[in-house]
Amino acid sequence: MTKKAVVDLSSGDQPVAPRRRRSPNPLAALSTLLAQLEAANTKTVADAPTAALTEGARDAVIHHALRIMESRLQAPGAALTSPAAVRDYLRLRLANAEHEIFVVLFLTAQNAVIACEEMFRGTLTQTSVYPREVVKAALKHNAAAVIFAHPHPSGVAEPSRADELLTQALKQALALVDIRTLDHFVIAADKVTSFAERGLI
Repeated sequence: MTKKAVVDLSSGDQPVAPRRRRSPNPLAALSTLLAQLEAANTKTVADAPTAALTEGARDAVIHHALRIMESRLQAPGAALTSPAAVRDYLRLRLANAEHEIFVVLFLTAQNAVIACEEMFRGTLTQTSVYPREVVKAALKHNAAAVIFAHPHPSGVAEPSRADELLTQALKQALALVDIRTLDHFVIAADKVTSFAERGLI
């Protein structure tokens, strides 16, 4: 005769369902990595003494996180409602740049991302930016607004006087075709400076 399993309800014993193994969460790993960067206050991810991830795993997490952020920022109808998300995306993309790069985010009237383009590339300390080319690209994308960003490989996130003059020149050129300049971010390692927050836009 086959015996049946009996559960003693009086003792509170109940069958326990087997736990499912959860797949790694790249966004959780990204948050941990960013927290380590801020706590260590070092120039690069590799320099952070508290980093628990290997270099290969860290690069994979950053690459995966960038793909997730790009897909969300460029999803139909997605709008830039969170400045922190924009900061994190630009910081991941530009923080470890070894030379100056000028990036432009092209936006709709509702602040949805149309495209993010690396428009100009320069040397360790400077890059040449041409307002005419920025206006042409904005018109090509039919953008209503733009956000600029560039890294300072020196590690200092303070905008230079040349950065301020360039931003004003770009803003004036774009305003002629009714395109708004929302912000300009300067990225250096784990630090991000916003022109809008400084009152420079």
